[in-house]
Amino acid sequence: MHTVSCRDDHRGWSAPEVRTRHGLVLVRRGRFRRRAAGVSTDVDPTVGYVSLPGDEEHFAHPAGGDVCTSISLSPQLWQSLTHDRPPPNLYVDARLDLAHRRFLAASASGDVDYALAEQLLALVATALRRPETAGPGTDEARATTGLSRPGTASPGTDQALAATALSLPATASPGTDRALAVPALSSPETGSPGTYRALVSAAPSPETAGPGTDQALPSTALSRPATRGPRTDSVLVAQARAAIQADHPASSGLFPLAELLAVSPYRLSRAFSRELGISLTRYRNRVRVSRALDRLEDGEPDLAGLAADLGFADQAHLTRTVRTHCGHTPAALRRLLTGAP
Repeated sequence: MHTVSCRDDHRGWSAPEVRTRHGLVLVRRGRFRRRAAGVSTDVDPTVGYVSLPGDEEHFAHPAGGDVCTSISLSPQLWQSLTHDRPPPNLYVDARLDLAHRRFLAASASGDVDYALAEQLLALVATALRRPETAGPGTDEARATTGLSRPGTASPGTDQALAATALSLPATASPGTDRALAVPALSSPETGSPGTYRALVSAAPSPETAGPGTDQALPSTALSRPATRGPRTDSVLVAQARAAIQADHPASSGLFPLAELLAVSPYRLSRAFSRELGISLTRYRNRVRVSRALDRLEDGEPDLAGLAADLGFADQAHLTRTVRTHCGHTPAALRRLLTGAP
């Protein structure tokens, strides 16, 4: 495992980097774009990715730098967890976000053989396996939180391969903008200033752009080049994600967000479900839960104030939403993330 830090700021694609191992990348801060096999993906704390040996990857950083956790896996561990059936994208739900945070907290303990190995396996298993408890038709069942079809590995496989996964060396080539910085065993970096700068400008007036075109859209750091035809779902969803993560005022509701993006609420809602496998409502709450986790990780004592700051109706609403997404109450998460009694 390594911390991958990039402070570059370029919109063009980097030189190709060829992967030599199976890998999993989760974003801690910032956002960037990745292209592999001709497919471009907007990567941020809610969408990670997996890499396969031989993948030729290109990166662009239209929003500045980023800090990621990169995990390389042995072929045996990869096979045991995925059965070699990974999907192209990885939706990072709140449970995976929590597993990532607990892994980073364990990295400061110094107990590599047990505490860190245990949290590593929890993180990787959460990322690479589909939830077994989600029912058909639910957001949990449809979201790409896992990379394999339902199935279990042989008993003892994960434990036997933990040491292998923990000892893999860095694989990035020297001189690239994705050069590895410090090991994941060190404390997380704080990120460069401006990471969370607003990404969405005010919507243009109707006189300056027609509906349904990229010209009618706000400029976002993750939007694709303007085209004369209608936007694809992937472009629309990328722009909606950018607005929600930037906490644009219009992202407070479906109708104002659709108006900002100059599309119908119906199309926006359907595009989101098709692209990410979850509803727009659930995604927005996922981002709000992530902000709650940031505050709880810092020991936030005032849950009522936290609820108000994040736009929840009250503390009970915050508690219900956090428990739905993470499986724990805010108070319990504060204890998990800080080690407080």
